[in-house]
Amino acid sequence: MISGSYAQLLKRFTELGPYIRETKCEETSFFFDCLAVCVSVKPSPESREFWGWWLNLHVQQDHFSYEYYFGLFDKNGNWSVSLIQGKENNEKVKSTLLNFYMRLQATLKELNIDLKPAIGFKDELIKITVS
Repeated sequence: MISGSYAQLLKRFTELGPYIRETKCEETSFFFDCLAVCVSVKPSPESREFWGWWLNLHVQQDHFSYEYYFGLFDKNGNWSVSLIQGKENNEKVKSTLLNFYMRLQATLKELNIDLKPAIGFKDELIKITVS
C-alpha cells in the first residue's frame, strides 16, 4: 500500500522543480512535463513551441508505475508525440528526462515506494542509461 496522502505526495513532487502540472493531476495519477528546447524564438513568447517530454505517474497497490513520451508542445499548449528534430535537441530532451527520473526515483526511495514502468511500456531509454 502506498503511504502518504495525495496532498503530501503532491508537495514532495512539487519540490522536484517546475515539472509537475498540478491541474493535470488526480488522486491516483500525477503529470509531469518539461519544455526542454524552444523550437524557434521568432514567434512571440505565448506562441512558441517546444521540444520536450511528459511523464504520467500512476499509483498502484504497492508501487508507482510510469510512462513517458517525447514530442512537441504546441502553441495551443498541447503535447503530441513526435520525433525530436536535431541531434542537440534530442540530447537535451533526453538528458532533462534522465535528470528528472533520477530525482524522482530518489524521492520515491526516501518514501520507500518502488518505481516501475507501466505494464506494456517499453522503457529503453531509462533502462539502458540508468541500469
